[in-house]
Formats: sequence, C-alpha cells, structure tokens
Amino acid sequence: MKRFVGLRILKTAIGASLAIVIAEYLGLRYAAAAGIITILSIQNTKKTSIKLAFQRIESTILALLISSILFLIFGFNPFTFGVYLVIFIPLTVILKITDGIVVSSVLVTHLLAVKSISMFWIKNELLLMAVGAGIGIILNIYMPKIENEIKETQQNIEECMRKILFQMAESLRNQSIDIEEKLFNELEKILKCGTNRAYTHLNNYIINDVKYYVQYMEMRTLQYEILKYMRSHFTKFYMTFEQTEIVAAFTEKVALDFGEYNTAEELLNELNEVINIFKVQELPKTREEFENRAMLFQFLNDMEALLKLKKNFTKNYKHIL
Repeated sequence: MKRFVGLRILKTAIGASLAIVIAEYLGLRYAAAAGIITILSIQNTKKTSIKLAFQRIESTILALLISSILFLIFGFNPFTFGVYLVIFIPLTVILKITDGIVVSSVLVTHLLAVKSISMFWIKNELLLMAVGAGIGIILNIYMPKIENEIKETQQNIEECMRKILFQMAESLRNQSIDIEEKLFNELEKILKCGTNRAYTHLNNYIINDVKYYVQYMEMRTLQYEILKYMRSHFTKFYMTFEQTEIVAAFTEKVALDFGEYNTAEELLNELNEVINIFKVQELPKTREEFENRAMLFQFLNDMEALLKLKKNFTKNYKHIL
C-alpha cells in the first residue's frame, strides 16, 4: 500500500496548487480555500472521493442559505455564527452530509469577515467549493490497480488454511491437541488485509459491479470462524480409532484440494461417503470410543459447513471460475 500513500501525497500537492491557481485565474477571493478543499477531497478510492464531493457541495449550499438568513436577521457577529452552527450541524446529521461541516463553515466565515451576503460573495464561495472538489474528483479518476496484490493475498489465505488443515490431520493421527495459535493469528491478519484491499478495489469502480473479491474474502472469513470452532474439538480427542484415521485422511484430502477454483462438490460427495462408512460400522463398545466418535461426527459436520460455503460461493461465480 506504500504506492497508494506516495500517489496520494503527489495528488494532494499537485491538486492543491492547481486549485489555487484556477481560483485565482477566475478572480475568486480567498483562493487558498480551494486548495484546502482539494486536500480534503483527495481520497483513497474513486467512490469515496465522488461521494464526499457531492456531500460537501450539498452542505455548502445549505450552510450559505442558513447563514445568509441569520446574518440578515441578526447581523454579522460571532453570536450569529454560533446560532448558525447550532442549526446547521444537526441538519447535516439528519441529511447525512456531516463530512461537509468544517469546509462549509470555513466558507461561511468568509461572509462573516467581509460582512456581506451579496450574490458576488455567495457565487465566490460556491465556486471555491466547485473548484476544490472538482480538482479532487479529476485527480482521483486514476487509481492504480491492485488485483495482483489481492490475488497474492488470496494465495496466502489459502496456503495458511491448508497448513491448518494439514496440522489438524496430523493431530488426529498423533492424538495431539496442539493446533498452533500463531497460524490462526496469521490467517486473521491476512484476511483483514485482503478484505481492506477487496473493498478498495470495489470502490475504485463507479459503474462495473466487482464484488467478487469482497465476497471471496467474506467467504474465507466465515471459513476461518469454522476452522476456529473445529480446533476446539481437539481438546477432547484423546483416543485413536479406525474412524479417526479415516477423518484424518479426509482432512488431508481437503487440504490438498483447497483452492480458489475448487468447487468443493467432489469433496462434499466424498464426505458423504465417509459418513456412510461410519453408519455401517460396528457401534462403539466403550464410553470413551462413543465420545470420541461423537466428536468426530461433529468435526465432520463442521467440515461440511466449511465446504458448503465454498460450493455456494462457486455457484454464484461460475462465469468467473
């Protein structure tokens, strides 16, 4: 993400300077305000930039309307400006345009300073906002693509999940309850990073619907929660039976086939076969064996939920996968 930071700094510097130059060329007073508005308008995504620009334009119109009426009635003084804020701020909350409070209020202070609400000054403030917000939108048209970074994150997520599943298979075989906490911490960190990147990618497209990566990350996050629940069973596995080896082998199979383009349909079919094998086997003879098999069944139920998440996700994106 370092290139985003560097690009945003460059855009901010160029945009602020350009906005001031344009404002001065148009003969606007307080031209530096256009530069400040541009600084506040440069965002990390196109959608955010456009959304904020429209919010600030709306809030500026509202602010100029309210302040003009109040200045006309009560005069140009700090008390009137305070009354304006008491009225203006709650209205922006109701209208959901709170991002424009500061910028709009700064423009209102220009009217207070010159003690005028003439059309010249109203036009001046509106143009300052239009220039500043407009330059911000124009500069945010270009955003570097981050699909390669997202795909790399996907690979890291899948590799981490494979490691967890392999470790579960090994623990089943060795009667171990030691499933490394650091693997889950690493996976959680990667998922958060991937989700942020996916939403950044989504918000850089105005027209196209590119929700695939966002929904992919949501699917993997749900699978991560299931994996955490599956790990909890390992505090209770304490005996190795034939069924335990079958579950371990299947878990290993899931790990080997784990990936973005696997539909999980074949794995679900194999899971049903494993469950059917259990059904025809001899019933447990001891309490320990019964408890162990019950826990294995619960483990397999969780595995089924894990695989169904992937199957449902794949069904929605057959045209991509």
